[in-house]
Amino acid sequence: MTKEKGDSTTPESNGSSSSRERSDREGLLFTPKRAMASFENLVAMANHQERLKEARKMVWRDKGQPVVELDTFEACLAHAMSGGFRSATLAFNIRASINLVLALIRIHRVPRDYRMSMIRHAVFGTDTWRFAAMLGTFTSLYKFIINALPILIPAINPRQTSQNTSALDEEDDKVDLEAQLGNGTIEVPLEKRRARLSLSKHAQRMLVRKQTRRWHAALAGAVAGGLAIIWEKRNRRGVIAQQMFVRGLQGSYNAFTTKRGLHVPNGDVLVFSLACGQILYGFLLRPDTLPRSYTSWISQAAKVPVECVRMNHDLVREGVFNVKDLDQLTRRADITSFNKADLLSLRSQFLNPLASAAADGLPTYFPRYAPCSAVHPALSSCSSVPVDRFFAVFKWMLPIYGALHFIPAVLFKRKAFMEDPAKMLFKATIGSMRSSAFLGVFVVIYQTIYCYKHKIHKILTLLRTGVTPTTLLTSPLSNIPQWVIDLLISKFSFWLPGFAAGLALFVEEKRRRGELAMYVLPKGLESIWVMARGKGWVFRTGKWGETLLTALGMAMVMSTYQNDPQHLSGLVRRILYQFIGPN
Repeated sequence: MTKEKGDSTTPESNGSSSSRERSDREGLLFTPKRAMASFENLVAMANHQERLKEARKMVWRDKGQPVVELDTFEACLAHAMSGGFRSATLAFNIRASINLVLALIRIHRVPRDYRMSMIRHAVFGTDTWRFAAMLGTFTSLYKFIINALPILIPAINPRQTSQNTSALDEEDDKVDLEAQLGNGTIEVPLEKRRARLSLSKHAQRMLVRKQTRRWHAALAGAVAGGLAIIWEKRNRRGVIAQQMFVRGLQGSYNAFTTKRGLHVPNGDVLVFSLACGQILYGFLLRPDTLPRSYTSWISQAAKVPVECVRMNHDLVREGVFNVKDLDQLTRRADITSFNKADLLSLRSQFLNPLASAAADGLPTYFPRYAPCSAVHPALSSCSSVPVDRFFAVFKWMLPIYGALHFIPAVLFKRKAFMEDPAKMLFKATIGSMRSSAFLGVFVVIYQTIYCYKHKIHKILTLLRTGVTPTTLLTSPLSNIPQWVIDLLISKFSFWLPGFAAGLALFVEEKRRRGELAMYVLPKGLESIWVMARGKGWVFRTGKWGETLLTALGMAMVMSTYQNDPQHLSGLVRRILYQFIGPN
C-alpha cells in the first residue's frame, strides 16, 4: 500500500520538475491545466518584470530613490564611476536622438549619396561624444567629492536632522501629512505652501535629512563644473556657462528671499523686462554685444528690414547712414508710394543739406534715427502697424510654439494624454495661442513706442524752431528746452521701449514666465558685460572665462540643489535628479 502510494506520487514530482526545466528552457510557458505550472509561470513573469524594471532604472531614475550611505573612499569611487557611466550613457542617447531628429528634418535638402553619412555623423559625431563626456565627467567628479568630503574631514560632518532648520522640516512639524493621508486629502495652510518638488515626499525628506554642508556642495559643483565644461567646444561653452550662472542666481536668490521673508511681486516679469531692455538696445545700437544668430532671429521676429536696423544704428551713433541701405528699401516690392517718397526726400536732404533748407531760412528737420517709412515700408500709417505686426508675428510663431506645447504633452504626459486626449490637446492649443500672442504683443509694444516717440520729437522740435506755427494750445510746448526734447531720441530712449515690451510677458502663462526670464537673462548679461569690458569697467577673463563662469554657476546650483532643491526651477530639479540623484 505504501509502495503504491509512493509510486503514485513520484510521476507527479518528476512531471513538476520536468515542467520547471522546460519552463526555464523555453521562457514563459502558460499551461492552465496544471496549477503548479501556472504558478511557476507567474513567478517567471514577475521575475521578468523585475528585470525590466531594473533595466529601466539604468535609463530613468524612479522618484523617491533613497540616499546612498558611503563610508569608505572605495565605495565613493565605485558610486561615482557607476553614476558617471550612467549619466554619460543617458547624455549620449539624448544628444544623439536630438541630432537625429534635426538631421531627419533637413535630410531632404541633402543629396541622396550623403544622407547615410549625415545620419551617422548626427548619432556618432563628435558633438554627441563631447556632450556625453561632459555630463559623465561632471557626475563622476561631483558624486565623488560630495561623498568623500565628510570622510576626508570627519570633524565637520553635516549636522543631524534634529538641528536642521530647513523649510521642509518646519512644514512637516506643523502639518501632519501622514495623518491626513488616511482621510484621502492633504491640507496645507496657504502661507506654508512651498514649490512642489518633482521628487516624492520621501525623497524630499531624505534630501533634508542627508543635507551636506553648503560649501561641500558648492566646492564639488565648482570643481566638477569647471572641469567638465572643457569637453565642449569653445563656441558652446559660453552658452552653457551663461545658463548655469543664471540658474545658480535664480536658486540663490529664491533661497535668500525665502529665508528673510522677502518677496518681489512679479519678479519674473521684472527680470524679463530688464533683460529685454538691454537686448533690444544691443540689437539696435550695439549688435556686436549679441550673437549674430540671435540678432538675426530678433530681426525676423520684429518684421523689420535689416537695412532699417543698419540705418538706425548709423544715424543714432554717427548722424549719417549708408545711402545703399536706403536705396535697397526704396526698391522693395511692397513699399508704398508715400513711404518711397519720404525715403527719397530723406536721401535728397542727406546728400544736399543746403539745397533742401527752407526758403525762409528756417532749419529743416533731419531725423537722427531710422524714419517710420523705413521701419514699416509696406504700411504708410503708423496706426496700422500694431494690428498688422501682431497677426504677422502670431502666424509666424504659432507652428513653433505649437510644437513646443504639443510634443511634450504627447511624449512626457502620455498617461494623462491617453486618459483624456481632448483635454490635453485643448490645453496645448490654448498654450500655443497664448505664447504666440505674447510675442505678438511684445513686438507691437516696442514698435508702437518707437514710432510715436519719434513723431512727438519731430512735432516738438518743429514747434521749438518755429517751422510749425504755434497756436494757443501748442504755445507752451514751444518753450520746452531742446535738450529735454532730445531725450526722446537719446540712446536711453531705445532701451526703455524694450523694458516696456517685456510687460507682454503677462500674456504668457504664469508657470512659463520664469523659464522665459531665465532664457533672456543670459543674453542681457552678456551684452552688458561686453559693453562694460569695452569701457574698461570690468576685467578681461581671457580663454578661461567660460570655465570660471561655469564653476561659479554650478557652485550656486549644486549648493541649492543639495540643501534646498525647492528653490530651483522644476526643469532644473528634474534634470539634476536624473543625472545626479539624491547624492
